[in-house]
Amino acid sequence: MKNLFIAICMLCTTAIFAQEEWGNVVANKVTLKEIPPVWPGCEAGDVAQRDKCFDEKLTAHIIKNFKYPPNAYKNNEQGKVIVEFIINEQGLVEIKKVSGGTKELQEEAKRNIMSIPKMSKPGMLAGKPRAINFTVPFNFKTGK
Repeated sequence: MKNLFIAICMLCTTAIFAQEEWGNVVANKVTLKEIPPVWPGCEAGDVAQRDKCFDEKLTAHIIKNFKYPPNAYKNNEQGKVIVEFIINEQGLVEIKKVSGGTKELQEEAKRNIMSIPKMSKPGMLAGKPRAINFTVPFNFKTGK
């Protein structure tokens, strides 16, 4: 009987620790954490480290791939473009909405976001793949 009690305690403890990354149970209330997608090259570390790496890689990607459309620059078109997108259950980008700026500036912002690589792992909720929402602002200023 004592061995059965010890086995049950070990099983419960293991289950609690295994679930800590995606949620926890406190006073019979279940809290689930949304785990962000994993950018290629950010697989190491805990959730917070992978999330920080994701943010850094996304920022670097946007800066590296930013191109001011030549006609828009020549015509002094400026503005803030907001791109709302998801990284779906397969780790791929899907644009949901683009607003602000001119059509040409919007197309450039969409091109930049669509060039994001496929994620190593999709976002997760409760241990299952889940689409995660993102919003990225682009500020187009010619400096003229």
